[in-house]
Amino acid sequence: MEEPQELGREGAERVSAGDQISLHNFCGRLSEQLVQFHAMRLRDSLFLWIGESPELSNLAVAMCTPRDSIPASTLLFGNASDSTSNSLAQRLASKTKKQIFVSYNIQNTDNSFILLVENRIKEEMTAFPDKF
Repeated sequence: MEEPQELGREGAERVSAGDQISLHNFCGRLSEQLVQFHAMRLRDSLFLWIGESPELSNLAVAMCTPRDSIPASTLLFGNASDSTSNSLAQRLASKTKKQIFVSYNIQNTDNSFILLVENRIKEEMTAFPDKF
């Protein structure tokens, strides 16, 4: 069995800035409610956590496919009757053309509130495109 080799200087130089993980935190006061956002940009995907308190109660993933105009999505864990993370992941995947993981951890699942959340995310994406 071959021993794993360490990356030499040449190998380290091949790692570009786009291959690094980027973390970006932001918040917004939406309908008198403070909402926290944590975005982690990976090589070809984005993990987005949305919540009020530190919990991870669900996780959905969505990605564009060549056969359908609507991104494919699934709930990885959480309450299957709550489709908020799924639908938000689908809309963001459609916008970014990336694989998107979304964890929506807010009790308020009213459509108008979710639209405020989505608009806040889009504002941040416009202001800091390199973080997404």
